[in-house]
Amino acid sequence: MEINELLNLIANVGFPVAISAYLLIRLEKQIMTLTYSINKLNTIVSTKLGIVIESEEINKKVS
Repeated sequence: MEINELLNLIANVGFPVAISAYLLIRLEKQIMTLTYSINKLNTIVSTKLGIVIESEEINKKVS
């Protein structure tokens, strides 16, 4: 997101909406990183325990 786009967004829809959009975009990267780390940890733990846990099963339970 460029500065000009951000300024146009603030002018058109207001400050709270612009800040919310910025934070959501920024947090999405962190959420994806956390998801990757959790899946990797799941694989490591299941390997150590000798149990096979499919990541698809976990995604179905969360959804």
